[in-house]
Amino acid sequence: MSLLVPCPHCGERPFTEFTFGGELRAIDAPDPDADFARVYLRDNVAGVQEERWFPLLGCRRWLTLRRDTVANRIVED
Repeated sequence: MSLLVPCPHCGERPFTEFTFGGELRAIDAPDPDADFARVYLRDNVAGVQEERWFPLLGCRRWLTLRRDTVANRIVED
């Protein structure tokens, strides 16, 4: 079964209707090298991490979700 992403506005939808926005990270960086790493180099941790998802075919509002990268499933609190 594919990954289903719960949208508070559209309901549960297949991940193919979303664009992956990446890991949730701090916005500020102290220098250009740190800013480059923040934008382009993902940590890709094994386990639960917060991520941003954008529903292209639904409400078009950014979501912040927690996903277990090992099991590839959304973790709901």
